[in-house]
Amino acid sequence: MIGLLQRVSRARVSVNGETSGEIGRGLLVLAAVERGDGDAQARRLAERIVGYRVFPDAGGRMNLSLKDVGGELLLVSQFTLAADTRKGTRPGFSKAAAPDVGRRLFDRLVAESKALGVRVATGVYGADMDVELVNSGPVTILLQAHPGAHPP
Repeated sequence: MIGLLQRVSRARVSVNGETSGEIGRGLLVLAAVERGDGDAQARRLAERIVGYRVFPDAGGRMNLSLKDVGGELLLVSQFTLAADTRKGTRPGFSKAAAPDVGRRLFDRLVAESKALGVRVATGVYGADMDVELVNSGPVTILLQAHPGAHPP
């Protein structure tokens, strides 16, 4: 499972001009489910997102997590993060999970994140979305939770 984490001052996602999710200070995470991912990867990625220390402490050092600062989380599904770009000039998506599996595990990522005590907003799975953000820093980090990489 892949999460592209962006520290934001604010972010919003909309579908057909209607806002489906909006946050203030926090993290916008674009998430992709890969073939072979399961519940353990959703849990691990949620733990990493909520606990990852990308907010500045009093000394200006990135030392505080989303939970530490009382920030909000906007999760947006984006299967294109699972693109295979190793050859040619067109991405391949054979590494992405099937849509039904992707939806179930994205929903699991949302549930696991909420269970960790942060406010979570989302986009609409599988929809064509407009994402607006004010990237703070900027800080953008790629997080991954691969099958077999960490114990459940």
